[in-house]
Amino acid sequence: MQASKPALEDYLVLILLSAIWGASFLFLRVSSPVFGPFFLIEMRVASGLLVLLPLCIAMKKHHEIIANWRSLFVLSLCNMTLPFCLLAYATLSIGAGFASILNATVPFFTAILAFTFWQQKLSLTAVMGMLLGFFGVVLLMLSYSGPITANAPLKAIAAGLLGAGLYGLAINLTAAHLYKVSGVAITTGSLLFSSIMLLPFAYWQMPDVLPTGSIWFSVFSLGIVCTGFAFVLFYRLISRIGSNLAVTNTFLIPLFSLFWGNLFLAEEVTTFMLFACMLVLAGVGMTTGTLARLLIFCRAKLIR
Repeated sequence: MQASKPALEDYLVLILLSAIWGASFLFLRVSSPVFGPFFLIEMRVASGLLVLLPLCIAMKKHHEIIANWRSLFVLSLCNMTLPFCLLAYATLSIGAGFASILNATVPFFTAILAFTFWQQKLSLTAVMGMLLGFFGVVLLMLSYSGPITANAPLKAIAAGLLGAGLYGLAINLTAAHLYKVSGVAITTGSLLFSSIMLLPFAYWQMPDVLPTGSIWFSVFSLGIVCTGFAFVLFYRLISRIGSNLAVTNTFLIPLFSLFWGNLFLAEEVTTFMLFACMLVLAGVGMTTGTLARLLIFCRAKLIR
């Protein structure tokens, strides 16, 4: 896939995506304890599907779903069904900001899987970046001090990292096999398959009495904005600038998530957590090459 040089519009979309997906961890933290992971995620993907399916049909993109259904089925497992549930489970035990920082390891997994299965080269700087980022994740584990039952934080952290690994696999699959498919078709197809696969689990975990009130705002925000709308933008970015650059939106997601969590949930943000977060983000920058490009850009501006 030939990616074009990023334009100002692409950078603005990256920032918008970061703000939206940063808010998704806030919505997960609020609604997961009420609905449970399976039922919540079924509501998330089903509400996104109800909005996007008519749009997909109106745009005559549904033929792309039929033609690529096998790849979209696999992608839906890796990019929605499994990681959505894993992250919903993780937010039962850890804060929204903490979960988003774990999610910032997606570029590590993207690079490792690209190197292992798609023969993309990894520089020494990238390898060092992975080690630095891994060290930052370890520090985050040590920084956690929430009132959680025994072993729950480690299970939640493992779930968050596994979800990040699945996202990394999904990004590589999209870039390798679905780059000619429109973002609307990819998102709609993934939502369709995820809705079908999660339905029996959601029925099993359905609350005896469904809540009322503003909690449904979090559910529909997750489905319509953080899933339907955001993933269309994301897949469009991959087709425009490539997966390596598109995935760098994970730089800003933790910052937005920490901000939203502190603003609306009064989640504590310690200096130690911020330091660990900076290590993770620096590692991501070294792994993806973004940090080097940023330094070159700043140097050029200073010389001028």
